[in-house]
Amino acid sequence: MTVFSSPNVDLFVQGSLILLMEVYLYFQELYTVMCVTTLFFIMAMGYRKARCGSRACLLVLGDIGRSPRMQYHALSLATEGFDVEIVGYGGSKPHGDVLVNDKITLHIMSDPPGFLRVFPSVISYVSKVIWQSMQLYYVMLIKLQWPSHILVQNPPAIPTLAVAWVCSRLYGSKFIIDWHNYGYSLLGLSLGERHILVRFSKWFEGLFGGMGDSHLCVTVAMREDLVKKWGLKRPLTLYDRPPKVFHQTPVESQHKLFRKLAVDYTVFDSSKHIKNTTAFTQETVSGDIIKIENRPVLIVSSTSWTQDEDFSILLSALEMYEAAFKSGKKLPRIVCAITGKGPQKEYYQDIIAKMALQQVQFCTPWLTAEDYAMLLGSADLGVCLHISSSGLDLPMKVVDMFGSGLPVCAINFQCLGELVKHKENGLVFNDAQELSQQLQELLQGFPSQQERLKSFRANLQSFQTERWEENWIKTVRPILYI
Repeated sequence: MTVFSSPNVDLFVQGSLILLMEVYLYFQELYTVMCVTTLFFIMAMGYRKARCGSRACLLVLGDIGRSPRMQYHALSLATEGFDVEIVGYGGSKPHGDVLVNDKITLHIMSDPPGFLRVFPSVISYVSKVIWQSMQLYYVMLIKLQWPSHILVQNPPAIPTLAVAWVCSRLYGSKFIIDWHNYGYSLLGLSLGERHILVRFSKWFEGLFGGMGDSHLCVTVAMREDLVKKWGLKRPLTLYDRPPKVFHQTPVESQHKLFRKLAVDYTVFDSSKHIKNTTAFTQETVSGDIIKIENRPVLIVSSTSWTQDEDFSILLSALEMYEAAFKSGKKLPRIVCAITGKGPQKEYYQDIIAKMALQQVQFCTPWLTAEDYAMLLGSADLGVCLHISSSGLDLPMKVVDMFGSGLPVCAINFQCLGELVKHKENGLVFNDAQELSQQLQELLQGFPSQQERLKSFRANLQSFQTERWEENWIKTVRPILYI
């Protein structure tokens, strides 16, 4: 009775019948039919296993460490009891919580060979896609355990969406696409909208994007556009929300962070190199940590140094700020920390090195996820220069800044108003001159006069009440096989 009451007895019986059928087909020399029935049997096993399983594959065709939203997905799924496997590239260190979580496994792919870049652009692109497709199929079909869910970050769309769709059909997994932006619009920044690869990418993205079982996106504007453009059914808006690691940093922790950063970046050190003193904080005789009265303003901007962020706007604004100071305006000194790494970093570092500003100092660090969160919580003002290629996504860096209670000056684009409320939780600008004027108005009289900054911080408290964890449970959990 124990054998026949086993939950797998029906699978055993079905398998035996299939095996007998395969033997019969073999002796009848119906080899093609044998292959087809075997494939259907494997798929049937997959559908059975997927719909009662709790294993998720997260596909990130990019640097895992620089994909915070997908890392947050992984942590949320792990909290719900899922075994999570993340497929993507290395390069940057992922968040510490991801690395120490026993339920999360990373599968790091190798970068495409460098010699592919010597070919003409179209041939190079096609060769890169073939290389990536082969790697993805190998990892997805051989290295991974049977996933019940496949969650894909888009962009990039090619070849990710096609590979994920094929694997989801073979495995019987739920195919979920998280739309961060449009891949074809990013490709159009460098190649132009009419380029053959851009047009193919748009067709490809619409075809395989429409095959997803569920869809997540980052704004209401993108949700409406997905329905209008490609007829997607019921995409869900999952706003980026900061995890709990983003908050205002206590002054004691600020002091430790500044001392740590001062080792590599002198702008954080005391100008007179006084012991137990940084550019912003000092330790008193009694051992208390206090902020220095005549400290500079700490402005933070985060970037991936790509074409969708024009940092010449910030540099020009700070040059105008310097000119205003020289004309007699009482403006504080500024330390401008621009974090991140990317293809245009060296280009802007060379420009910064040639700028001779007295009131503004720069540093361009690459920080761990933990230090980055602490720096945002220590800063006085954030600046965002992200301009969406599609006009439909929102900058994650502003979400993190708001989570840290940090007011922001952000450059204007189509749907920015879903996040930054002008004169409520920050300011919106259109050019360098407007940004410079905003900096002068906000910072004049700093640090004794911070009325507008304090008002913005107070208004951000409502944003900080709903964190990623609560938002994810409310939006994503209902669409999972659990």
